[in-house]
Amino acid sequence: MNSVRKRIAIFASGRGSNAEALYQAMQAGEVNGEVVVVVSDYSTAAVLTKAQAWGVPTVAVERKSYGSKEDFEQALLDAIAPYTPDVVVLAGFMRLLGPTFINAYPNQIVNIHPALLPSFPGLHAQRQAVEAGVKVSGCTVHFVDYGMDSGPIIMQTAVPVMADDTEDSLAARILPYEHATYKRALALLCDDKLEIINRIVHVKP
Repeated sequence: MNSVRKRIAIFASGRGSNAEALYQAMQAGEVNGEVVVVVSDYSTAAVLTKAQAWGVPTVAVERKSYGSKEDFEQALLDAIAPYTPDVVVLAGFMRLLGPTFINAYPNQIVNIHPALLPSFPGLHAQRQAVEAGVKVSGCTVHFVDYGMDSGPIIMQTAVPVMADDTEDSLAARILPYEHATYKRALALLCDDKLEIINRIVHVKP
């Protein structure tokens, strides 16, 4: 186990349930990391209030304030630079990051998606699963690349889809598994246990 705690920047757009679960896991010593800043693209996001209650610095960088995606991403980079994060954790951050940001943190950005990728990428993954009639969905933690939910997969958890499921009921069933799966995946990353070979993520002994 790496004895040095990883410095974690969490990006979120909404209520921050995954962010909270990861923060609690770090506080409990289950993940060898420390949340050094929480960033949102909405100044009114509930996650910012949660982070302030934890005593964690917060930054709001709103897309509407910038003329281009590149300028927005540069502002995100500038916002987190003083905190020197080792890992950027996307926890319900509802924007597709591009090269300006990704190139600054290669293989250091992770995301969770509420489906078993590569099935149902993008928005409303739970609705996509219900409408497709699949019997199993779940969640995926993956490294972030230039595509839409297309980066190397770190870990997945399967969750059954019931015949009477709606988008909301399936989302509610998947959410606790998101928390648990993200926690396990981030623990491996913070312990330097992950390596990518030909886009396949391997867990080192």
